[in-house]
Amino acid sequence: MGGTGRIPEGVRRARWAVAAVFAVHGAVTGGFATRVPWIQEHAGTGAGQLGMALAFPAIGASCAMPLAARVSHRFGSRLALSGLLVLWCAAPVLPALSPGLLALCAALWVYGATSGMADVAMNALGVRTEERLGRPIMSGLHGMWSAGGLAGSAAGTVAAHARVDARLHLGVAAGVLALLGTAVCRRVLDVRAAPGEHAPPRFALPPRSALVIGAVGFCAVFAEGASLDWSAVYLRDVVGSDPGLAAACTTAFSCAMAVARFGGDAAVRRFGPVRTVRAGGVLATTGGALVVLAGGPARGPAPALTGFALLGLGIAVVVPLAFAAAGRSGPEPGRAIAGVATVTYASGLVAPAVIGQLADASSLVVSFGLVTALTVGLVGGAGVLRAPAREGVARRESPAAHR
Repeated sequence: MGGTGRIPEGVRRARWAVAAVFAVHGAVTGGFATRVPWIQEHAGTGAGQLGMALAFPAIGASCAMPLAARVSHRFGSRLALSGLLVLWCAAPVLPALSPGLLALCAALWVYGATSGMADVAMNALGVRTEERLGRPIMSGLHGMWSAGGLAGSAAGTVAAHARVDARLHLGVAAGVLALLGTAVCRRVLDVRAAPGEHAPPRFALPPRSALVIGAVGFCAVFAEGASLDWSAVYLRDVVGSDPGLAAACTTAFSCAMAVARFGGDAAVRRFGPVRTVRAGGVLATTGGALVVLAGGPARGPAPALTGFALLGLGIAVVVPLAFAAAGRSGPEPGRAIAGVATVTYASGLVAPAVIGQLADASSLVVSFGLVTALTVGLVGGAGVLRAPAREGVARRESPAAHR
């Protein structure tokens, strides 16, 4: 994807504005995650009930994501994203107000639905902005999401340590982030449907191309979910590390992903998305093999720590590039991105449970053997990310988009 001459200043501003949107979205997620223990205590749920309730965000997201394309078609990308982002910023307050399990499940469904719709809208607009710029930016946008998540979790950790009521913390955070999100959305591109263009259906199965691309994203998100939820347990139970070092492994994995995403756009510019993902797949497979071979205290923690870091580096750019490929794969980028997002959300939902069940039946070493096998799929499946350019889809932009 090469440059196409001088880039209008409005498009440059739109690039940084959509990056800020990703950071706001990530900050909401990070802040909410730190208050889950408070919410569990307030709702009076046990561990099993909480686990069931925490499945509802993925269910809500899967139900609502197909609607995002229709909302953007109806209101234009700028107004739609602004409204969906405000709803997403406010959504974490609902679980904090829930007095019991049923209310918590309903609140978490809304939380997931607003998250998924905003996620699809901002990724679709990220793809449009990338096209206007003529160079890759999707990996960096997802890096901004990771940075926002770290900032939100840091603020939430401080609030939790100070024993601030989660209703107060999440309410204040909602107001601040909603104001920030509304402000930056004024600078994003305003992509509107052409006159006479049919609105996308409210609910429709994703196109086949999105399912194929989503399968590649599934492999990466499965490895991510397994590593985030089980790496510390692996270090403690399989390698025999102390709890502090085991916890640090999860942090190292997350930081490796963030660093790789910020550097991913440069790699894509130089090597293209297919070779970048194939190289990432090789890195991730090497990391997975190190994790599997690290079983046992005799080898020490270094191989497993290195393995999880390589897993993070290798899978980091896959999902951003899957969204970018989906957005270029047909005349309805919102619908295609929603399809990829649905598949990847499902992967993140099932991965921790599958790893746990397989570990119960055999061992965690065998579980991460499955993770390693899936990372091999990144090497073989990377070719589907070479999506054809969309042909002449009539779109017009509001003149304000270039001001």
